[in-house]
Amino acid sequence: MRPRTDFAKTGDSSEDREDLTLCMLASGSKGNCIHVGSGIRSILVDAGLSGREIERRMGERSLAPDHLQAIVVSHEHADHIRGVGVLARRFNLPVFMSSETANAALSAMGKIPRLCPFQPGIPFDIPPFRIHPFNVSHDAVDPVGFTISMNGSQIGIATDLGVATGLVKQYLKACHLLVIEANHDVEMLHNGPYPWPLKQRIKSRNGHLSNEDAEALLREIMHPGLKHVVLGHLSETNNTSSQALKTVKQAIGEGGIAISVARQDRSGPILKL
Repeated sequence: MRPRTDFAKTGDSSEDREDLTLCMLASGSKGNCIHVGSGIRSILVDAGLSGREIERRMGERSLAPDHLQAIVVSHEHADHIRGVGVLARRFNLPVFMSSETANAALSAMGKIPRLCPFQPGIPFDIPPFRIHPFNVSHDAVDPVGFTISMNGSQIGIATDLGVATGLVKQYLKACHLLVIEANHDVEMLHNGPYPWPLKQRIKSRNGHLSNEDAEALLREIMHPGLKHVVLGHLSETNNTSSQALKTVKQAIGEGGIAISVARQDRSGPILKL
C-alpha cells in the first residue's frame, strides 16, 4: 500500500515561503517527540509521551495541535509511540509508519483513524514537507530515520541507532539541521550500574550511539550549510549534557555551527531554517 499523499494544499505562495522549524518536545528513554512545522502546518515525528503531556508541551511553545497534519513514526518502542493513538484519534490524524512497524505497534496504539504505510527508501509528501525514511540499525522490527525537506531546507533525524552506516551518512550529509543521537559516555556506561547484558545491548550495532560515535559521525558529514546540531536520546544514567557537548564539539571546533542538547523533562526552543 502506497502512502497517502493527497492532503489539501492551499496553493498560497506566501505560505510556501514560511520557515521550516523544529522543536524537540522530548528526547530520551522515557519518551520522544519532535514537532516539525511551517506556518500553520506541522507534523510530529514520534509521540512517545502521553497525549496530554505532548499537548501541554506544545502549548508552552505556542504550537497548536489543530495545525497538525500527521504523526510519523520511526519504530514501535513504547518511548516513541505512547501517545500516537490518543493524538491520532483526538485530532483525526493520519499515522505514517512502515508496514512492519505497524504490525508490531498497533496493539499498543489502539484504533488509528488513518494508517498510511511507507516503505523505507521511498519518499512521501505531507505538504509542505517531503519526508524520506531510511533504514537504521536498532533492535526494532523496521527502524528508520528521516530527512524532512521543504523549499531547499532539510532536517535530518537519527536518534535510535547502534551504528552510523554508510546509508545513514549518505542521507544526513546534506542536512542543514541535524538531530543525532549521543546516548552515552563510553566510560560512564562501562563503570555504571547497568547489568552487563544491558550494557552489551546498548553498545551493540543494534543499540545506541555513544558521544564518541556522534562526534565521529558529525566530523564526517559536516559541511558549510549545516547550521544547527541537536544531540538527542541522552541517557540519564550514563551521560550528561556537559559531557556530550564537550565530546561532540570536538568535531566542530571553532566553526559556526550551533549545537544544543535535547532534554527529557522539558521542550526545547523552536529552531528555524
